[in-house]
Amino acid sequence: MDFATLRALKPSEFSDSADGYRSTSDMASAAKDRIEQQITVAMRNANQGEAATAALKQLHELAQNFHYTQAECGLVGAALDGFAYDLEAAKKKLDAAVDNAQAEKFTVHSDGSISYPSGGQEVDGKIPGGGTVTGLTDSTASAVGRQAANFDPNPNHRRAQEYAGQIADALKEATEADEKWAPKLRTLKADDDLTVSGRDWVDVKKDTGGVLNAAENYLDSVKEPPKHGTPKENAEWWKSLTDEQRADYIAVHPDSIGWMDGLPATVRDEANRTVLAEERGAAQVELDTWMTKEPDRYQMVHRINPNTGEEVDVKERLPETEWKEWEAKRQEIQDHIDGLDSIQSRYDNYTGDEATRPYLLGFDNKKLGHVVMSIGNPDTADNVATYVPGTGSNLNGIDGDIRRAEQLQGRAERTDPTHSTASILWLGYDAPQSLVGDATDAKWADNAREPLSNFLTGLDTAHHGGHANSTLVGHSYGTLVAGETMRDHPNLPVDNAVLVGSPGVGANHARDLNIPADHVWAATAKNDMVNLAPPPAGQLAPLNPKAYWRLFNDHSIMYGNDPTSDEFGGQTFKVPDGHLPGWHGKPMPAHSQYWEGESLDHMAEIVTGGTP
Repeated sequence: MDFATLRALKPSEFSDSADGYRSTSDMASAAKDRIEQQITVAMRNANQGEAATAALKQLHELAQNFHYTQAECGLVGAALDGFAYDLEAAKKKLDAAVDNAQAEKFTVHSDGSISYPSGGQEVDGKIPGGGTVTGLTDSTASAVGRQAANFDPNPNHRRAQEYAGQIADALKEATEADEKWAPKLRTLKADDDLTVSGRDWVDVKKDTGGVLNAAENYLDSVKEPPKHGTPKENAEWWKSLTDEQRADYIAVHPDSIGWMDGLPATVRDEANRTVLAEERGAAQVELDTWMTKEPDRYQMVHRINPNTGEEVDVKERLPETEWKEWEAKRQEIQDHIDGLDSIQSRYDNYTGDEATRPYLLGFDNKKLGHVVMSIGNPDTADNVATYVPGTGSNLNGIDGDIRRAEQLQGRAERTDPTHSTASILWLGYDAPQSLVGDATDAKWADNAREPLSNFLTGLDTAHHGGHANSTLVGHSYGTLVAGETMRDHPNLPVDNAVLVGSPGVGANHARDLNIPADHVWAATAKNDMVNLAPPPAGQLAPLNPKAYWRLFNDHSIMYGNDPTSDEFGGQTFKVPDGHLPGWHGKPMPAHSQYWEGESLDHMAEIVTGGTP
């Protein structure tokens, strides 16, 4: 970067270009939404058959193209804003140095050097002469130059050297900015085809990291999000940003914005869908790579035909240990992809009914994977139900848990069509994966209390009407998560609790959950094997005098009193007995039947403010 270029440069032109890319990103987002929410909906409603299926597949691919364009143009916009910010700082430093030099009647030349006039007191009968200086950025040379200027009896020399140094510093900063951003911007381009592959989304994530690292100075100039902020603090921070700053934050921080409680559901959904697409791309690349490593299962060997005596080639099976290990890994990757696809399918199969529009309010692949998905917009709904699943829940098997949220939302809408209901699956914690061992430890619930509390408070913060009728639904171990969260947060914005198939909620009485006891509802099917949940560990020890009393006390279970017991003091509702263990080979079928028939009807009545 030379003096003439920086002097003539207008950083605002790069900011204007950033606005243009953001507009393109917005248009791509609008096009994606139109395909998913209007065009494909109309196509499914009007057409059937192979041609319609093929057309829908192409439309989904087109939506992916627009989503990819949205993400990449958002990154280009953020990069250009970062570049403009870095150049603006250098430009201001240069202009200030030039203006100050010219104000003192110094001459600033086209190469950035400065000529200064004679001045100062006479030396040997003469006024010290003028000269020309050049700015130096090398620390040693710069120090020598300043020292020489200080020894010169002409004071103009010292000031000219200062201005020249400022010009040199500005040119250095501008050059560094140019060298930093040029390769970043060059990488922000798509392949020359119309297919958005998994590798393309992997590149998006890589590009995001590159832009984020380079834009550090720019992002530092923007008001930072509160560290460990409350939902209210998060919401206030978001409102304080300009539209451009919000777009840039979503582009470079989709993972953190997507989990930020208190932000609008539409914002979180946009951010999380990018993270979902990136993870889906990475999983596909992993699978494609793994498929190239499949070991041979057979080998061709030479054998003698006993009938003819001729040598023939025979396919012979190899030992399958290596192949089975490979297949197990392939299935693991495929299961992960299936889980990701089950989330995406909610967008691909959206019916166009605003009440059932999906919103991805949280997503990551850390540990067991975490998913928070709302059916319906929780920011505008009259009723909001948050379902916390239990043992065995994870990202790979998320389809069934999302389906439960969908079933509850659909039944609630039919129960009370005059009020809207949003139904949320909240798997924002690592659930225990086994009944024996994991589920007998409360640590999973202990770790979930704060995240669930923040999420529920965030829903209340972001709600347009100030507060929705909020119901917390827990199933199995999820009832312990729900119970502990309500127990330890007296001001939690929850109006009702529904606890089904519970091994205990971490409390002995409904009033311990900090809402009126008649708003705490519980049910356990007769054939649900959770009825066999034992008392807390140690209470049946032979030397414990209470152990034998516990044998006849039918309300004490693993985590406090049984919420369906009279001793617990809450409300109960009727549910079918459920299938017996072993039905269709399932060990605990009744434990998973609460989202059916009469049980689902009663939960919908509670969620919509009624009484079953």
